[in-house]
Amino acid sequence: MPQKINIEASFDKFSDTFSPKIVGEVNGQHVKLVRLEGDKVPWHTHDEEDEMFYVLEGELDVLERDRTITLQHGELYIVSHGVEHRVVPHGHVKLMLVEPASTKHTGDVQSEITLEKHDWLE
Repeated sequence: MPQKINIEASFDKFSDTFSPKIVGEVNGQHVKLVRLEGDKVPWHTHDEEDEMFYVLEGELDVLERDRTITLQHGELYIVSHGVEHRVVPHGHVKLMLVEPASTKHTGDVQSEITLEKHDWLE
């Protein structure tokens, strides 16, 4: 059953970083919230899935091999499937991600932050 989701209240339920939490699903796409802090995301690709980063708080660099896109609060960027990328937050960042449920956290790259599954927030 559809329900209203309060984004700030959802962020109050967790403090861990680099661990996206699922807050909803739309047509096979997961809507996730995540906190980032520090430079921990490895270079990786998603061969079949595009990935959307929407900055709710803070500033985020999305690095692709040939360019860097800097996102501020209220801005989003979509990394096309097959494009090698990584993200680097400036301080503490809150993000919303929208991506297919099948998307692997760090693609086929294993790192200290890699998760095999994401938790749903209640």
